[in-house]
Amino acid sequence: MKQLNLQKLQNRLRNKFLKLGVKMSGPETIYFSKDIKIGKNVVIEPYVVFGSKVKIGNNVTIKSFSHLENCIIENKVDVGPYARIRPGTILKEGSKVGNFVEIKKSIIGKKSKVNHLSYVGDSSIGRLVNIGAGTITCNYDGVKKNKTKIKDNVFIGSNSSLVAPLVIEEDSVVGAGSVITKKVKKKSLALTRALQTEVKNYKRKQK
Repeated sequence: MKQLNLQKLQNRLRNKFLKLGVKMSGPETIYFSKDIKIGKNVVIEPYVVFGSKVKIGNNVTIKSFSHLENCIIENKVDVGPYARIRPGTILKEGSKVGNFVEIKKSIIGKKSKVNHLSYVGDSSIGRLVNIGAGTITCNYDGVKKNKTKIKDNVFIGSNSSLVAPLVIEEDSVVGAGSVITKKVKKKSLALTRALQTEVKNYKRKQK
């Protein structure tokens, strides 16, 4: 009986949002919490799950297999596919969170992008920031959670580790593959990569 009531509730919510103009493909695969709020011109792809306390603005696209809970999605935001938006997150207008990205208790600023394979936790990210593929904020030191602050117009290269607590000032660049542990000053390049070494005429060992 409980399962039947849950199914009826989901059908009512799906029909409600379809009538309000939400564009859904495969609505039978989408799960809504009863307290969700959805704006105008929103597109939701199949197999999306909305937990409680989700607020979605206008002109938003939520792509397949994404999971959102207790978060605010402002106008003109793209999420997913395969994105996880955890409690306490705010995605500001025009931002993008792409495939296999997890955001936890963070603010992603206007027109900033976290496009691929990244984890951002306990962070504040400014406007026009690009977070490269494979970047993680190292927010837990084994005892407590620490915060990362990335200011406006920063470029974070792919596969970077940002060890919190950390501040990266505006207009800065972090080189790909870096482990950043200290404050990065305004308009600076931070790079912690080891120098590449080559051995000429190297012969591989034979079996």
